[in-house]
Amino acid sequence: MLFVRSLLGVNPGRVAFKAASSFVEAAPQSTFSLLPIGINRRWQSTDAKDVERLNKLRNIGISAHIDSGKTTCTERILFYTGRIKEIHDVRGRDGVGAKMDSMDLEREKGITIQSAATYASWGDNNINIIDTPGHVDFTIEVERALRVLDGAVMILCSVSGVQSQTITVDRQMRRYNVPRISFINKMDRAGANPFRIIDQLRQKLKLTAAAVQIPIGAEDQFRGVVDLISWKAFYNEGESGENLVERDIPEELMPLATEKRNELIEQLANVDDEIADLYLCEEIPNTQQFVDAIRRSTIALKFTPVLMGSAFKNTAIQPLLNAVVNYLPNPTEVTNTALDVSQGEKKVDLAPYSNSPFVGLAFKLEEGRYGQLTYMRIYQGTLKKGSFITNVKTGKKIKVPRLVRMHAADMEDVDELGAGEIGAMFGVDCASGDTFSDGTLQYTMTSMFVPEPVISLSLTPKGKESPNFSKALNRFQKEDPTFRVHVDSESKETIISGMGELHLQIYVERMKREYNVECLTGKPRVAFRETITQPAKFNYTHKKQSGGAGQFARVVGQLEPMQPDEETGKDVSFENRVIGGNIPTNFIPACEKGFNDALEKGPLIGHPVNGISMVLEDGAAHAVDSSELAFRIATKNAFHEAFAKARPTILEPIMNVAITAPIEFQGSVIGGLNKRKGTVVDTEIQEDYFNVTADVPLNDMFGYSTELRSATQGKGEFSMEYKEHQPVQTHVQEQLIQEYKKELANKAK
Repeated sequence: MLFVRSLLGVNPGRVAFKAASSFVEAAPQSTFSLLPIGINRRWQSTDAKDVERLNKLRNIGISAHIDSGKTTCTERILFYTGRIKEIHDVRGRDGVGAKMDSMDLEREKGITIQSAATYASWGDNNINIIDTPGHVDFTIEVERALRVLDGAVMILCSVSGVQSQTITVDRQMRRYNVPRISFINKMDRAGANPFRIIDQLRQKLKLTAAAVQIPIGAEDQFRGVVDLISWKAFYNEGESGENLVERDIPEELMPLATEKRNELIEQLANVDDEIADLYLCEEIPNTQQFVDAIRRSTIALKFTPVLMGSAFKNTAIQPLLNAVVNYLPNPTEVTNTALDVSQGEKKVDLAPYSNSPFVGLAFKLEEGRYGQLTYMRIYQGTLKKGSFITNVKTGKKIKVPRLVRMHAADMEDVDELGAGEIGAMFGVDCASGDTFSDGTLQYTMTSMFVPEPVISLSLTPKGKESPNFSKALNRFQKEDPTFRVHVDSESKETIISGMGELHLQIYVERMKREYNVECLTGKPRVAFRETITQPAKFNYTHKKQSGGAGQFARVVGQLEPMQPDEETGKDVSFENRVIGGNIPTNFIPACEKGFNDALEKGPLIGHPVNGISMVLEDGAAHAVDSSELAFRIATKNAFHEAFAKARPTILEPIMNVAITAPIEFQGSVIGGLNKRKGTVVDTEIQEDYFNVTADVPLNDMFGYSTELRSATQGKGEFSMEYKEHQPVQTHVQEQLIQEYKKELANKAK
């Protein structure tokens, strides 16, 4: 390409860039060939005002590991954009607490439990912001926020860097193709080293990342940042850092700034052709060329710009807001696909304009003071107060009684919400993940990934059971897809299941506070699973004769191990291969029901069965004695018979545990992990602290926090998240089976 240009006598890079940059300003960034322009035309909004509104709209999420400063950062953003009048501390030490932590429990514990939505204006731009929890137990909140957002800010601590939950958040962002900018927070902390964190982003998360700023001073001397793009130094002045002052770069920082700018150009040249041209010609891009290239490659998911600052010390938050506007996409630059139910779930790209037919997704439910509050992302069309919309799943037509824009726990009434907006509506009965349309389209949005629960507790109300007990459980289940409730058929106890001990503790505490129902909880139980390791055939006949019409059903086929589907995560299936009508088609659903019955309670230890496929190949039926019940029983018994022959095994949840502790306790911490059957995956030493990552069975993790505190004089901390289910050791399996048999024998007495 360069060779052709030089033959034509064109100065490489310059002329081409000038034309491109004016084109970039005029057209959406994603249209860089003639073909997409032609395709886009049929979607283009005819309303210039609507296009302008969309170009100045950003939907962003703020996510990170626990205690990286997400809520503190959001608090500063709201203050600098004029949405709140004063700044409050996260833990509510001043009796008020951060705006986005509106729940009392959040203020007491100093953690975010529910994601909170708000919106703010920065210059001419409107920004919808969702502040998400960092704790792995509330991972569904991050999942559903990223499902509906166009971009994200990933916050990292300047000392701890990439931690276990950062890796989870990164995985979620990749799952939903969310462009992100990274912000290294807590630059005022002792041991702050942003360039080590950028190396971690490249090595651990495999991201093409580069700093677009460098710090002025560090730790307690941190005063501001140097912007490598505009080539200026920025300082925050005023009581709360509200005045952003621009000055020349200090002389002593010039060598570092030049080195880091060259590094930025190198990293961009790897992912952007136009910067590559300039780099090969040894030219330095101008400010506009930098901004355009970073925006292009960020939206294309090839690059993440890294900014730095200290939210707590009110430093360098305004440049972060500028970066959100400059580098993250507006709703027209993101392709959202829906499935057209009327055409066999064919994928359809949505047109993000207000004059298109309405399509919206209910992504989160909350029980408010005035009934159910449904958070809604409008993908195309307009949602108006008083208008009628149709729930695509149920086909029910619903009138929209009240529309609001959320500002944490406060609401502002609005008459309509346009395409690309995030708002909420009251008094609409629906489930999380339902798609709504104006009735003309049969579109449904792809569903969100919901992880399986890993821990269960038995729950009994103190004293007399009140209707509030079941009311609370029903509401929490509706709000949170990872919170499950069932009644044990044998012990008749109510069992709640969730993502971790803290997750379930919070719900028990909320029942006490919000519903006045105090509960007693049993010992935590691990969500074991049962599966098979080899195929096994079955040929089972169910006969019962007791005078009159009896029961007869015969099923033939085999059980096979099954790997989870990458897209849906489904790992059980029932396949019907019966030909010639040996089993009448009206009995096939009964066979599938029998298979599902058998999955609920495995033969080994009574836990659910996973990773199994049942293939029904043949069978026999009787003209009089065969019935749905007979085939259901036959399939269930055939399953149990074949299961025993298929080398069954028990699976246990393995947790990814990340521990940080002073270096002098390294031996005792790793010794403690080995004692709990842990496998050390990675260790990292930084100055006087060390980080260790290990895979440990959840069954061996109970009581670990107490052990870690005593082993490290209270200085160690850990976090854990579910990784996968793995087979238990043979002796553990034997032990679990014996315990289960003993339990059954005691119940039978």
